[in-house]
Amino acid sequence: MITTELVSFFAWCTLINYSVLLIWFFVFSLGHDWLHLMHGKWFDLNQQQFDLVNYCGMGLFKLCILIFNAAPYVALRIIE
Repeated sequence: MITTELVSFFAWCTLINYSVLLIWFFVFSLGHDWLHLMHGKWFDLNQQQFDLVNYCGMGLFKLCILIFNAAPYVALRIIE
């Protein structure tokens, strides 16, 4: 029973985190100039630095999703 609950937990975590990543990507892609202007008020970033921070952040977030959500989900599905 606990394994079934953990499988469900990690499945939902993976789905929710990938949804957040997709929203981040679409907001970044469609509202790029607006986001750069908004964050430019707080941080002194040029266009290239802003893009680099966002792409690296998305990559790190995706890697964390794979390590902490998707891998445990797959491992639990294998032993279940």
